[in-house]
Amino acid sequence: MPATPPQPRRTAAIILLDRIVAIAAAVRRALPGRGDGSRATWVALIAALGVLVATAVSIIGVLRTPERLAPVTLAPPPSAEQVGTPQVGTPRAQARPAATSPTRSTPPPAPSTTEPSTSAPAPTASAAAPTPAALRGDFAIAENALLSYGAAVTISNRGPVPVTRWTLVVTLPRDSLRVTSVEGARASQNGAVWTFVPDGSAGQVAGSASVQVTFRVNGSTVGSAPTACTIDGVACTGLPD
Repeated sequence: MPATPPQPRRTAAIILLDRIVAIAAAVRRALPGRGDGSRATWVALIAALGVLVATAVSIIGVLRTPERLAPVTLAPPPSAEQVGTPQVGTPRAQARPAATSPTRSTPPPAPSTTEPSTSAPAPTASAAAPTPAALRGDFAIAENALLSYGAAVTISNRGPVPVTRWTLVVTLPRDSLRVTSVEGARASQNGAVWTFVPDGSAGQVAGSASVQVTFRVNGSTVGSAPTACTIDGVACTGLPD
C-alpha cells in the first residue's frame, strides 16, 4: 500500500476557526426549524455568535502577532549572599555617621620664664682687636761698684691693652764687656749688642702697668755705660751722657 502522506499540523487558530464555522452552521440549521421561537431567543443567539466571532478574531490576531504582547518579566529571587543570614540573638548594628569634632584652636605659646643672661656677649670674629700702645723703656744705674755696676730697665705700658711680646736691645761700648745676673728676661749677645726678650716671670705687660729687667755689667761705669737702649725700636730714656 502506498504510504499515507503526513497530515499537516493543525494550529490553534485553525482549530478555533473550524469550531466557529461548525457552530455557525448548527445555528443556521436550528433557526429555520424553530418557527415558534421568540424574538428574544433570536437576539440571544445572534449576540452569542457575535461574541464568539469577536473572541475568535482577537485570538487569531494575537496568535499571528505574538511580538505585540509585552513579555512579563519576573524579578529573580534574591541570592543568599544578598539576603545574608543575621546572627541569632545579635542585633545588626546600624552605621552611624562619624561625629565631627570641632576644630581646636592652637593656644598661644606660654611666655618664657627664663631669666635673661647677664653675661656679656662674646665678641664676634669680625670685630677688630684693639691695638696695644707702644711700650716705654726707662734705663737707670741701680748699683755702682769698682769693677761692675748694676742696671735696670723699667718697661711701662701706657695703654689699656696688655702687651705679651716685647724686645729690649742694649748696646755696650765694647765686645769684651759681659752681662750677667739677668732677671725678668732672657739675654743673648751679638758682639757688643745684647738682646733681652720676656721670660716666664715677666712675659706680659698689663695695661697701665710695668715690668722691670735687671742685669749686671762687668766693668766700671766710666767707659762701660750703654751707648744705646731701645724697647721695640723706641729709644729708652735715662741713658748717661
